[in-house]
Amino acid sequence: MGSLFRSEEMTLAQLFLQSEAAYACVAELGELGLVQFRDLNPDVNAFQRKFVNEVRRCDEMERKLRYIEKEVTSSNIKIHDVSEHVKAPAPRELVDLEAKLDKLESELREVNSNQEALKQNYLELEEQMSILHNTQTFFHVGDHQAPFAEGNPLPQQPSVNVGGIQSLGCLSGVINRDRLPAFEQMLWRVSRGNIFLRHNEIERPLQDPVTGDDVYKCVFVLFFQGEQLGIRARKICEGFRASLYPCPEDANERQELTTGIRTRIQDLQMVLNKTYDHRQRLLVETATTLQVWFIKVNKMKAIYHTLNLFNLDVTQKCLIAECWCPVDDLETIQRALRHGTESSGASVPSILNRVQSPLQPPTCNKTNKFTAVFQDIIDAYGVASYREVNPAPYAIITFPFLFAVMFGDAGHGLIMALFGLFLVVKERKLIQAYGNDEVFGIILGGRYIIFLMGMFSIYTGLIYNDVFSKSLKFFDSSWNVSGMDFSDEDLMKADASYFLDPCNTTNGVPYPFGMDPIWQVSGNKISWLNSYKMKMSIIVGISQMVFGVLLSVFNYVHFKKYSSLLFDFIPQIIFLLFIFGYMVVLIVIKWFKYSAENSMEAPSLIITIINMFLLTKDDDLMMYSNQYEVQVALVVIAVLCIPWMLLARPVSQFIAHRGRMRQRLSTVSISCRGRDEDAEIIINDDALQANHEELGDVLNGSLKAEESFEFGEALIYQGIHTIEYCLGCISHTASYLRLWALSLAHAELSEVLWTMVMQQGLGQNTLFGSVMIFGVFAFWAIMTVAILLMMEALSAFLHTLRLHWVEFQSKFYKGEGHPFKPFSFQDLAAEQQE
Repeated sequence: MGSLFRSEEMTLAQLFLQSEAAYACVAELGELGLVQFRDLNPDVNAFQRKFVNEVRRCDEMERKLRYIEKEVTSSNIKIHDVSEHVKAPAPRELVDLEAKLDKLESELREVNSNQEALKQNYLELEEQMSILHNTQTFFHVGDHQAPFAEGNPLPQQPSVNVGGIQSLGCLSGVINRDRLPAFEQMLWRVSRGNIFLRHNEIERPLQDPVTGDDVYKCVFVLFFQGEQLGIRARKICEGFRASLYPCPEDANERQELTTGIRTRIQDLQMVLNKTYDHRQRLLVETATTLQVWFIKVNKMKAIYHTLNLFNLDVTQKCLIAECWCPVDDLETIQRALRHGTESSGASVPSILNRVQSPLQPPTCNKTNKFTAVFQDIIDAYGVASYREVNPAPYAIITFPFLFAVMFGDAGHGLIMALFGLFLVVKERKLIQAYGNDEVFGIILGGRYIIFLMGMFSIYTGLIYNDVFSKSLKFFDSSWNVSGMDFSDEDLMKADASYFLDPCNTTNGVPYPFGMDPIWQVSGNKISWLNSYKMKMSIIVGISQMVFGVLLSVFNYVHFKKYSSLLFDFIPQIIFLLFIFGYMVVLIVIKWFKYSAENSMEAPSLIITIINMFLLTKDDDLMMYSNQYEVQVALVVIAVLCIPWMLLARPVSQFIAHRGRMRQRLSTVSISCRGRDEDAEIIINDDALQANHEELGDVLNGSLKAEESFEFGEALIYQGIHTIEYCLGCISHTASYLRLWALSLAHAELSEVLWTMVMQQGLGQNTLFGSVMIFGVFAFWAIMTVAILLMMEALSAFLHTLRLHWVEFQSKFYKGEGHPFKPFSFQDLAAEQQE
């Protein structure tokens, strides 16, 4: 529990690990997550460290695993989650796992290569089959047929004269559909219209053997005359990546070729199916253990990275490490070291020694899933200095409460609380499904604070008696206007507006709980709520600031800065209480002294505070006897605290510095005089001069050794802090008025939304109105969620964040530490998932 209010006590420990047991010991410490190792080789290149080869082998295995994972996911095979805890593998398993992954990768690559080659052959056969089917429409069968190019060079194509005219040559092939217009245009330009093109689209798409995407293609046949024109046509086909296939000139030959290709396609399809089945079986078997392999390789790689931080003692044949760890967990760490040594079979036990170090230890705040979100909010401003008071436990209450003061609506708070409760109940399923989502993951991480903000908003909403901008009548109203009590019919009138006079009350007894619902129909509601919420904001703000100043006492006492209690805490708390605390006292006195009957006689608090600073006496503004004398005393004492904060610390530092210098001077003088007497030096002019020079050198060395102190610098530094605190008390008090401003804005926006939207549907007493109310309610609900529950909630959250970071934490919190980042396999797994 002490760690919640103050960070854990840390110590620097030195580990002596036998080389055979180092791996197992680091693995045990990684499972605990209680040790942060220091790099003892900061000047050594990463490629020159001892275990760099092991790290490279782990990187290579990780690359193979990523390749295998890609193949598994591309085949729509689900990777099995790890249900049991996977321990770090032993060093000897590195060779076995490496061989297994190498064999699996080689087999997958071979299967993929064979499958790609088979698919390429299958595609070529399909394209050739499409050509044979479509060429029937391209040629006319007659006594004389033009010979066809069968894939041979054009000069070897047969040339037959028919009727004294040289026979035509032709090229047949397949081209992508989107390249056909440019292909046709290029043929026309090159041949000047002497190449005749016939084409037809292939109806069903063909599958690309590399990417697996569907590709739409066209079959074409080129007719040309002459050898040179044929060469040009072939080059154009190659340029447009068209596939050329032979086509016999005889119809019978085409039929025989078609039958042969159909048989080959059937055989190839059978081979493809068997290859696909073999690949699927291989990937399914791999998917069951793939996640386990990932965990083992990542843990092994992390261990070797950590071992590279150690020093190697060649003489003792052991590894030396330094680490930060909590003092309370030293016994747990030693047990883990013993277990690691025993599991490795080493004969020499591992040794842990605590080391004194001038370095600032890291800050370790142990949290659970409930307190983690509040600790993250504090750490976002700055990690606490070592052993500094932690604001997180106080923020668990103050953060949702200040949010609820600004958000106060019981209806909106109920919706927010139910949403937070849903996130809490379904947290396991939601974390698995959406834990890594960029937006929803943040909302899911703050599920507990959302639930608390909703619950506190219900409470403040009941205090304000504000439920979706409407009030609930728990008890009878305590007001009477013109001698009449309000009836239910009067309260239900849509255009009802009454100005409540404090003098017209039934019995002078206030409403038992929260706001009287009659204020909902009062014309002077905003004026009364402004006064109430503004004073409430001042009370809450000053109370939190006073609490922050009181928390600084715990820091001063813990760090033994007792002078800060006298020079900082006492004048600060006096200044804050005698001015701003007195303002709270006046508010409370005014509430208790003046009732509804004599409320018009109550003095103005603003005028009273102004007269207090001006030392002006006004009998009409007095709330109690001797008020003027008390206020004068408070102002004088508060003003005297300013030079107290400004001068006390620099003057005390200057006096202490002068005292140290006199003590050092007397010590050096006595030492030199003793040495003169022992040496029996003859006092003459030369000896006296030498003695003075020696004494001067000693004094100069002593002065240089003494820490330099500048009174002016200390005065300027203290002046900055004094001005910051005094002006901060004023500005921070005014900053807490945002509680009033945002509460009023939220209530008015909710009322406007009800009046402008929902009231329009409720005001219709016809059949059309009963139907229209469904649409009006849907629109009102959407606007309520979008504007009031999302935008307004985010605005109130940000303002609450500022009040904690600036107004509250600035009184006692420095946040100049660095976080404790232990070597933990659990954190490593979380980073891998992200």
